Amino acid sequence: MPILEREPPKGRRESYVLPKVPVPPLKQTLDMYLSCMKHLVKEEQYQKTKAIVVKFGEPGGTGELLQKKLLERSDKTYNWVYDYWLEDMYLNQRLALPVNSNPAMVFPKQNFKDRKDSLRFAAHLITGVLEYKERIDTRVLPVDFARGQLAGTPLCMKQYYRLFNTYRLPGHKRDTLVIHKPGSTEQEHIIVACKNQFFVLDLVVNKKKLKEMDILTQLEKIVKMAENSEERQPPFGLLTSDGRTEWAQAREVLIKDSVNRESLAVIEKCLCVLCLDNPSGMEVGDTSRALLMLHGGGHEKMGANRWYDKPMQFIVGEDGVCGTVCEHSPFEGIVLVACTEYLMKFMTGSPSKMGRATSVSELPTPARLLWKTTPHIQDLLKASAERLQRLVRDLDMDVHKFEVYGKEFIKKQKMSPDAYIQVALQLAFYRCNGRLVSTYESASIRRFHEGRVDNIRSATSEALAFVKAMTDEKASLSDSEKMKQLWDAINAQTNYTITAITGLGIDNHLLGLREIAQELKMERPEIFTDETYVASNQFILSTSQVPTTVEMFCCYGPVVPNGYGCCYNPQSDHLLFSVTSFHGSTETCSAVFIKALDEGLVEMRDLCRKSNKPQMYVRSTYIHQLC
Repeated sequence: MPILEREPPKGRRESYVLPKVPVPPLKQTLDMYLSCMKHLVKEEQYQKTKAIVVKFGEPGGTGELLQKKLLERSDKTYNWVYDYWLEDMYLNQRLALPVNSNPAMVFPKQNFKDRKDSLRFAAHLITGVLEYKERIDTRVLPVDFARGQLAGTPLCMKQYYRLFNTYRLPGHKRDTLVIHKPGSTEQEHIIVACKNQFFVLDLVVNKKKLKEMDILTQLEKIVKMAENSEERQPPFGLLTSDGRTEWAQAREVLIKDSVNRESLAVIEKCLCVLCLDNPSGMEVGDTSRALLMLHGGGHEKMGANRWYDKPMQFIVGEDGVCGTVCEHSPFEGIVLVACTEYLMKFMTGSPSKMGRATSVSELPTPARLLWKTTPHIQDLLKASAERLQRLVRDLDMDVHKFEVYGKEFIKKQKMSPDAYIQVALQLAFYRCNGRLVSTYESASIRRFHEGRVDNIRSATSEALAFVKAMTDEKASLSDSEKMKQLWDAINAQTNYTITAITGLGIDNHLLGLREIAQELKMERPEIFTDETYVASNQFILSTSQVPTTVEMFCCYGPVVPNGYGCCYNPQSDHLLFSVTSFHGSTETCSAVFIKALDEGLVEMRDLCRKSNKPQMYVRSTYIHQLC
């Protein structure tokens, strides 16, 4: 993901008009598709695919018809791919949100003296959230601008406006992203989860906004109310951890009763969710903290003290385990980073205002959300708990800090840190599996109106040549030959990055052509039923660079059962990796992958050092990535 700078030129906010996402030339996309897949499939399969692609793209053929329709759609809409992409990437997916879809940001470990200390932290955090939301609502949030190539290009800010006013509503076949009107009075509350109970914390009382001391007072009341076992409700948050169709079916059962209907409505319109967690009992390290953010440890720990449909859930554990878990459909990782970095800087740089401002007198008691249950609903809760527990047991996570060197060493080689790390990931995967596979790296296309992402296909033929040079052909090639292969791989990676961030990647284009064919009620073209196309969308290696300027890190799960999720955070003197896989797969192991990654990174450093000086291969294409 390209690095962004967040400060705009003085005086500039959003007085700009962004261009539309372009529709790439058909031939260019088809040629790139074949180039991306040739070395990833067997020769016989490739020749079959090539014939299908040639037929699809011939003059007067199906491809030209669909391209024409896509161009017409582009003329009539602000962003021709946005709805297609949102549905394909998120809303059509039926897997459970924890691990499979929702990423987490893990905050620095806090050292709370007691429960009240953690509540002070939570109150200060929510105060920061309210301040940040006000900056969004009043449009004073600085515009993001691209750096390097096309430096100074303003980026679309719409994702920021969906941090707090959206909700993912489950559906039987497709979910709905509900967007509430900014500044709506319906969104003047947050939901507080404590001991699997849900409470309403109104942020405006008697037309006055609550001060930080008021928020703390209300949180203390909520904790005391949650202790009352006589009024305890069933753990309904578990239902949101289930598969999307299962949750949609359960929700239909719930809303037959008006009490449940009202409780759901209040949750679905909240600004955010604050989860006050009990101590987990786990040894607190980077990996265990990341696991608690992603899935809460299952129903036996904090997994029911969540509401996974809400895009922003802030977690404050009594044991100092804190962070946020996000429903991903409204915004990308860089927006999450901007928000959470603002909050971390607010927490450390803005002193608590406890007792400094006049509080709202006679604060009402926060309302506990009530639920009506039946034996059938109890069975649904039990089934959801069991499925979440299976997911918890299956996830294999390893958060690893590579401390041999960081991005400063890479930059001294005049190389892009992101491209360098992507090549290292390919080397690690090849070491583990003896092949390369379709790889996903998110590429922001926010330089366009309502732009989200396209895909950087990192498993290039040049990367394959390099990893073979470092393994199979290691003894037969000189260091200078290996170094040239490394530069070729880095330049290929960077060139593809530029193609993707400028709206000319192949994934969104092929998706658009496929969806247009479906809208025209055509029989699905053979290019989209071909074995190669299916394999091209099975991202066994799903990666993303999520850099931070404060001490925190991002993590997420694999996107296929036999795959890896790899989120990395390059810092000056170290590289932080969050690697996930599933124990149920015999093809993956996070610890083995990390070991191979470590070895490859050291070997790549040694190779660079053996060169007398950084080689002057093509440079202009990757300067934009230096950060």
